[in-house]
Amino acid sequence: MREINFDGLVGPSHNYAGLSFGNIASASNAGAVSAPRAAALQGIDKMRHMLALGLPQGLLLPHDRPDATWLRQLGFAGDDDAVLAAAWREDPGLLRNVAAASAMWTANAATVSPAPDTSDGRCHLSVANLSTMLHRSLEAPQTARQLRLAFGDTRHFAVHDALPAALGDEGAANFMRLATHHGARGVELFVYGVRRDTGFPARQNRAASAAVARRHGLDPADTLLVEQSQAAIDAGAFHNDVVAVANETVLFTHEQAFEDPAAVYGFIRARLPEAVILEVPASSVSLEAAIRSYLFNSQLVTLPDGTMALIVPGECRELPAVWDWLQRLVAGNGPVRRIDVLDLRESMRNGGGPACLRLRVAVDDAAYAAIDPRFLLDPARCDRIAALVERDWPEHIAPDDLGDPDLWRRCRTARAALLETLGFGPGEL
Repeated sequence: MREINFDGLVGPSHNYAGLSFGNIASASNAGAVSAPRAAALQGIDKMRHMLALGLPQGLLLPHDRPDATWLRQLGFAGDDDAVLAAAWREDPGLLRNVAAASAMWTANAATVSPAPDTSDGRCHLSVANLSTMLHRSLEAPQTARQLRLAFGDTRHFAVHDALPAALGDEGAANFMRLATHHGARGVELFVYGVRRDTGFPARQNRAASAAVARRHGLDPADTLLVEQSQAAIDAGAFHNDVVAVANETVLFTHEQAFEDPAAVYGFIRARLPEAVILEVPASSVSLEAAIRSYLFNSQLVTLPDGTMALIVPGECRELPAVWDWLQRLVAGNGPVRRIDVLDLRESMRNGGGPACLRLRVAVDDAAYAAIDPRFLLDPARCDRIAALVERDWPEHIAPDDLGDPDLWRRCRTARAALLETLGFGPGEL
């Protein structure tokens, strides 16, 4: 089996509206001028980098933004421009929500259980409802359409609709899987938060995690519901993937990621004796430094030679404590042998690092062949997409630009050109 990372292409409406309470980077950059073209090109460079490492790479597409269709449910009427203009005039906050390009963070698109773990031997994908934040709650229908196109062969895949909104589910950003290798039966960890009246909100509901595990047909003996630590949530770890990431036999985690780390480590070691737990102590890297650098929101991947690489954002190099720890990590004789640093500044400023930008799907050869090839990349397709982005994506968006009809039309035209370039017909997405 092979693991494919499906990265979200940053959409042409990428802006800094500061809509995500609890996401410190998003809030601190609210009102700044964004650079959609640079953001998308940075993401494409990351996809090229993964391909150059010898890893398969997929793509999920920007959603239709600004979303006038959703605004019509609120009583706005007319053509798209009339609906958007009325929303901007009457309630600019609504327009900011429907203009968000947040679907780029595809770690929140769904939760994925590979075929070796499920009762029917298919890969299961559950679309996340993202109901905690208004701008993200709009994503599920368009995400489901993409996933049903990409993974439409029901011999190999089962795509589930989003759970009811009352059960907040934020997808693979709160999920980890460990196994001896991608094709082996694994253990799946679902990380949830407990809602409290103080501090930042916990976004993943325990009942939602349990429901996803049931609908995927997982063995309860190989499944663990894990409580995220309140300290991590209060520090700004709005998703578990800001403080922990797993790949095959390795769990890379901050000391303060979980409420009961001993129970988590004990479960993993009992089910997977080969597991390597790389715990970063708070005395070496504080929660604040981990969240500021997105050290744990890195991609931990297995290379074709069997060693592992950690793909980190450039911010990790800017914090001495984080960079020193990473140098010690690769100097040891552990499974992580290289650190690759990428520039994802535009995504990072809006609160998403390398791991936020990708959805991991492990498949065997037959399932790989069944994936809609329009969602799979090679260097030539990356070049075509980059050329289109250079031509059609806005260079900058200032806060007041979100009320400009020319920007709305440009975003629609750019997305339509992308879909045509990739071979999607009218009405497919």
